[in-house]
Amino acid sequence: MEKKNLLFGIRPVMEAIAAGKEVEKVMLQQDLQHPLMNELKQLLRQKGMTYQHVPVEKLNRLTAKNHQGAACFLSVITYYRLEDIVPAIFEKGETPLLLILDRITDVRNFGAIARAAECAGVHALVIPARGAAQVNGEAMKAAAGALNRIPVCREENIKLVIQFLKDSGIEVIACSEKARETIYSSNLTGPAAFIMGSEENGVSEEYLRRADKKIKIPMMGEIASLNVSVAAGIVLFEAIRQRTEK
Repeated sequence: MEKKNLLFGIRPVMEAIAAGKEVEKVMLQQDLQHPLMNELKQLLRQKGMTYQHVPVEKLNRLTAKNHQGAACFLSVITYYRLEDIVPAIFEKGETPLLLILDRITDVRNFGAIARAAECAGVHALVIPARGAAQVNGEAMKAAAGALNRIPVCREENIKLVIQFLKDSGIEVIACSEKARETIYSSNLTGPAAFIMGSEENGVSEEYLRRADKKIKIPMMGEIASLNVSVAAGIVLFEAIRQRTEK
């Protein structure tokens, strides 16, 4: 994260949160007893925001000034609410195309996925509030401007997101090498939300169970593994091909 987006000090952090600023990450000094720190934690809980307990040495590396045991990074983008995005897509008479990212933590991969998604006309990216890549300057650079154009929804509970999408008439499709059906044999023309998982573990089992169907990219080489941003691009543009040729 860039230090130009860093806020430190208990009061400044509290004021930013109370004012509704988009906050990417909150770090609080572990084992620090201070009345204001308790107020800050209570405010974070009220706002439904998560925070990390970190050793004082980590905060000292961020700033040599008096951080009082609290620091946060302001987000470089504005996050959207998925429950606002989905109805607007239908109201415009468009077929929803969404992308859910499961535990993709590399900022360059995240930026590259956003770039491919914007080029494919994806309506929104959905990321978890925890366990996702930081949306920082490096991600913005890799996205080549896409993160300023495509809505990003940061959601606390992806399981609830999946159910919301299903209830909204959107098919949830998990992209997994465990699938039997390929992207070429599957009908991808309807309202769809694709789940892309981490390169290490793929889509988590709980999301695979909740998905309406699972698809895979057929592989011919010996490596049998694609960079997740490349895989996302292949899946999205196969959906676009089918939609434009139907």
